[in-house]
Amino acid sequence: MLANCTSCPRLSGFLSEVRKKHPTYHSLPVAPFGDKRARLLIVGLAPGMHGANRSGRPFTGDHAGIMLYETLHRFGFASGPLSVAADDGLELISARITNAVKCLPPQNKPEPSEIRTCNHFLAAELKASKDLRVILALGGVAHKAVLLAYGMKQSALDFAHCARHELPDGRVLVDSYHCSRYNTQTRRLTAEGFADVFRIIRAELERQG
Repeated sequence: MLANCTSCPRLSGFLSEVRKKHPTYHSLPVAPFGDKRARLLIVGLAPGMHGANRSGRPFTGDHAGIMLYETLHRFGFASGPLSVAADDGLELISARITNAVKCLPPQNKPEPSEIRTCNHFLAAELKASKDLRVILALGGVAHKAVLLAYGMKQSALDFAHCARHELPDGRVLVDSYHCSRYNTQTRRLTAEGFADVFRIIRAELERQG
């Protein structure tokens, strides 16, 4: 089970250290959040120290979630624009959020072996999501994790902001820069640039009916 996974020694050891320093934090693998019949799956990198690792919900309680949840609400995928705690009552509408790596990595940088080890969880999510039509990859690591979950070569599809890719099963992969503090503060990713990604997603879902 995901909650009991200790397959990556470096990550499980790091979580043990974090639990000692922050006993009130979740500090376990972070499960996906959202609609079980989602048509949109958002794939991030990994839980943040004081965000998902604290709250137990992806992109909740840190800077990276601000733009994400505001945009989800703007485009009708969330019941509200803020996600502050796992029990705040927020609901996702036809959308679900997960991460390429489910555990907090040191310096927010999972190792390639950890991405590969954790990938079977993502592959299982994709297989079980019968209503899924669009996958949004937030950043290059998430993009490559999706390809890995599909058994595709890492070079099969190039990552680019606002890129649209057709996957072997008919689903569509859409890429975006990650909504991290660095990307938003340097304006590599702006609110409207992120909205452009969701316009592509909405158009794709409407096209597919």
